[in-house]
Amino acid sequence: MSTYAARTIDELKNEYAAVKGHYEDLKARALSLNMARGKPGKAQLDLVSDILTVLTDPAQCVSDGIEARNYGELTGLPAAKRLFAELLGCKPEECFIGGNASLTLMYDTISKAYTHGLLHSEKPWCKEEKIKFLCPCPGYDRHFKITESFGFEMINIPMTPTGPDMDLVESLVKDPTVKGMWCVPKYSNPDGIVYSAETVRRIAAMKPAAPDFLLMWDNAYCIHEFDGDFVPFDDILTLCREAGNPDMVFEYASTSKITLPGAGVSVMAASVDNQKYMESLLTIQTISYDKVNQLRHVLYLKDKENTLKLMKKHAEIMRPKFQCVLRWLDTEIEPLGIASWQRPKGGYFVSVNTVPGLAKRTLALCKEAGVVMTGAGATFPYGKDPQDSNIRIAPSLPPVEELEQAMDVFCTCLKLAALEQKLA
Repeated sequence: MSTYAARTIDELKNEYAAVKGHYEDLKARALSLNMARGKPGKAQLDLVSDILTVLTDPAQCVSDGIEARNYGELTGLPAAKRLFAELLGCKPEECFIGGNASLTLMYDTISKAYTHGLLHSEKPWCKEEKIKFLCPCPGYDRHFKITESFGFEMINIPMTPTGPDMDLVESLVKDPTVKGMWCVPKYSNPDGIVYSAETVRRIAAMKPAAPDFLLMWDNAYCIHEFDGDFVPFDDILTLCREAGNPDMVFEYASTSKITLPGAGVSVMAASVDNQKYMESLLTIQTISYDKVNQLRHVLYLKDKENTLKLMKKHAEIMRPKFQCVLRWLDTEIEPLGIASWQRPKGGYFVSVNTVPGLAKRTLALCKEAGVVMTGAGATFPYGKDPQDSNIRIAPSLPPVEELEQAMDVFCTCLKLAALEQKLA
């Protein structure tokens, strides 16, 4: 099979007719498949549904002498702090335990910086003339939506196989209006890249001109391997402290893809001084998060060793789905020379980069054929992919049988978009 670039016009026309015919057949099936978000599938939810019955006796509701059913303990149960500290490699006193979504804590941090300023802010960010935020991309659309909603200027930072382009980052943070950076350091969304040890250390050792520079470290996939053993990762709080930047970083994680996404627990890890400052603001906002659910997770997950055993079971469900996606891409797309992709060993996505100009058209064709995917451009600030090439595939929700159909549709649509471009 030759690449499309190597084929004659007549060969391309014949290929177009064949692909178009298959596409019409797929449309006639009236499919309704969703690969838009990284949602765990039913098998994963069933795997952990016994968490619902782990807490049944009122006598269980006292933890470290704290009554979980009552008001109080704004920063969370000590037992929950110990659990997350073990998972992340930080200290329990550096952990604030929140509700089911770490996104809420991330939004809250940016919001507090905007309305009140951070620990080392000269004034609230709302009183600054201009605020810029560094956005490694392709990246997580919900991160970009947060900073966009506050009117920050977002700057694209290209991703490399070892993480963000650090030469560019180190140059840009010399500007005092650059106030922060988003990071998904392990199995990045959507590329699945793991930041190298050198990249992480360079990030921790940065000397931004802004005294209140905010490193938003979303460690969402810290224990989410699906191919191979758990990969240890340096604690960013320790590295920042050792580099003389103890208050620069806020780290986030949750149990969303460990237990039940709609009923999980999240964590915000930061220096003790940052925690005290944020607590002074949060105590006005809420009395406490759901401590009964925190206790449910402590009883269910127990510790890091037990949690990693659970993640192995998740991996058995996830691995065939990623293998399905990669098999279709390797077989149907790779020989044609119209796209490239990452081969992640963890996380929740496969990132495909088409030749420039194909992403929007491919996804429009997919939607017409009954397959919904993350919108084109979503992985870039302002929803604008400068190359119109990145597509995020989220294989986790559909069972493998449906995923086979969805990938047939996707590969057919990508071929069709590429042929349309060639024959235009």
